[in-house]
Amino acid sequence: MATIGVYEFDVESFLQRLQDADVRLLVDVRQRRGVRGPEYAWANSLRLQAALADVRIAYEHHPELAPTTELRELQYAEDDRQGVGKRSRRELAAEYVRRYTTEILDQADLTSIVSALPTNGIAALLCVELEPASCHRSLIAKRLTEHHGITIEHLRPL
Repeated sequence: MATIGVYEFDVESFLQRLQDADVRLLVDVRQRRGVRGPEYAWANSLRLQAALADVRIAYEHHPELAPTTELRELQYAEDDRQGVGKRSRRELAAEYVRRYTTEILDQADLTSIVSALPTNGIAALLCVELEPASCHRSLIAKRLTEHHGITIEHLRPL
């Protein structure tokens, strides 16, 4: 399995990175399936799904794995305290990690994701941040490794 963000990709390089990694299923774990800024309009849900369909990559949305608005705001407050922007964040706040784990991840049934993994190729968890450590997808990936023995590769722009 892999993880991937949106930042620093354009649609062509994003799709190429997925194809190079043999991704056959993209698992979207965003709450709001949009990205601010015209350069990322391609990553908004309907456009992204159409682009994925063109290259025969399946798409699933798992909103139950998305952080709540309250959790996102907790992280934004910590970003402000540290003077970093969402796109330059390097790690998640400890309180965010604790609460995301107990409120979201501990309640989630990841078995359904594991059972839906493609038999050929791999699946990738999608959110927006460039660095996995600055995104909740890294917490999901860690749980998949610890509880299901899944090997994770973090895909970044080349």
